[in-house]
Amino acid sequence: FIIMLYTILIIRIIYLSENQKNKFSRVFGYCTASILFIHFLINIGMVLGLTPTIGIPLPFLSYGGSSLIAFTILLSIFLRLDGNKINEW
Repeated sequence: FIIMLYTILIIRIIYLSENQKNKFSRVFGYCTASILFIHFLINIGMVLGLTPTIGIPLPFLSYGGSSLIAFTILLSIFLRLDGNKINEW
């Protein structure tokens, strides 16, 4: 279930990035999706035993205040950039 939710989130971010008119917003969206994907992929690999155990948290679910704040700020900046595309001519 969690894998499906992360897949939907990442696909939605990529879809919103494709519809950006500003080049910076598009690149920022792709970077946001790639950061979430890399963290998700490494964490799932650690759980399955395919990659060595390191301290990369699962975005929005792992315990830790700084990672939760960082991912929330990253996603909120992208949502703000996505909201600004309505106001642009």
